[in-house]
Amino acid sequence: MLHRLLSNDLPRSRWLAALLVILFLGLAFAPFLFPGVKALNVAAKVLVFVALVASFDLLLGYTGIVSFAHTMFFGIGAYGVAISLNAVEEPSWGAIALGVICALLISFVLSLMIGLFSLRVRAIFFAMITLAVASAFLTLASQLSDFTGGEDGLSFSVPELLSPGFTLSEEPLVTPLGEVDLNGKLITYYLIFAAVTAIFLTILRIVNSPFGRVLQAIRENDFRAEALGYRTVVYRTLSNVLSAGFATLAGCLLALWLRYNGPDTSLSFEIMLDILLIVVIGGMGTLYGALIGSVLFVLAQSYLQDLLRLAGEATAGIPLLPALLTPDRWLLWMGVLFVLSVYYFPTGIVGKLRERSVLAKLRGLK
Repeated sequence: MLHRLLSNDLPRSRWLAALLVILFLGLAFAPFLFPGVKALNVAAKVLVFVALVASFDLLLGYTGIVSFAHTMFFGIGAYGVAISLNAVEEPSWGAIALGVICALLISFVLSLMIGLFSLRVRAIFFAMITLAVASAFLTLASQLSDFTGGEDGLSFSVPELLSPGFTLSEEPLVTPLGEVDLNGKLITYYLIFAAVTAIFLTILRIVNSPFGRVLQAIRENDFRAEALGYRTVVYRTLSNVLSAGFATLAGCLLALWLRYNGPDTSLSFEIMLDILLIVVIGGMGTLYGALIGSVLFVLAQSYLQDLLRLAGEATAGIPLLPALLTPDRWLLWMGVLFVLSVYYFPTGIVGKLRERSVLAKLRGLK
């Protein structure tokens, strides 16, 4: 059953399998294990990034396409839900469905056009074209104030079931792991959890299908794939469309969680850089790296300042150290951690763990 669920793409490493199980269970029971508003927001952000990074890995890691327009599709999904719910007096599931469908249609058209007109050029030119398109879309979203809310963005209400004010029970649910309030925030979290799990398993199935094998062949040698009779432009375009669709769904989930969307929330180029960093840290062309990289990156982004504050207080009597460990320098330490991760894990954490597993088996055969 597990083989089928994971599309016969098992972790192939005991340490990796154990780590993935721990992270999956941690996210599944996050509301119980880590009570508090901040912890739940961090867990929800991790889930959204898992879907977003996995969709980008389909494009970069499995097809070898570098695109800087991924956050544009992410933003389209978020704006689709935001605009739809903002336009109605009474928020409903129908409005959400309409926003998701419209966002998917817009992403489909744009990704198809980008694929057909741009994927015939060389990789660096395609990357520059996607960067130009994403920048133009960001500018457009910022200036159309009547439609998108401009720089201020859009705040909106969600259906009552997903509203933080909605409660299933006045008394908190008592479990061996702790107490948790049965409210709309909890329901929204598990809606996102279920959606991200479905997205991840769907992408995993795609990359392990015959279609996915062709994508990997194109990544390794597109001239050879073309010589074997595969129309590489068609496969690349389809990969671009699928990747954009999953990124759009991730944006829809983000909007539902935040009940707000603006240019900096979903269209920022910083998000694109975060995606690239997570892919490198987790491991390109693995998908499992999306889960590990997202957890590590979002945790570091959310709690590194708190850790630096504690470290600065603990080293108050030592010269220079408190100045280096001030929370204001958290980006510096993020950069140091990234450099160390690339140095010690050049193929990503997933790639490193799989390499160690293979070496251990080879030593066992000797």
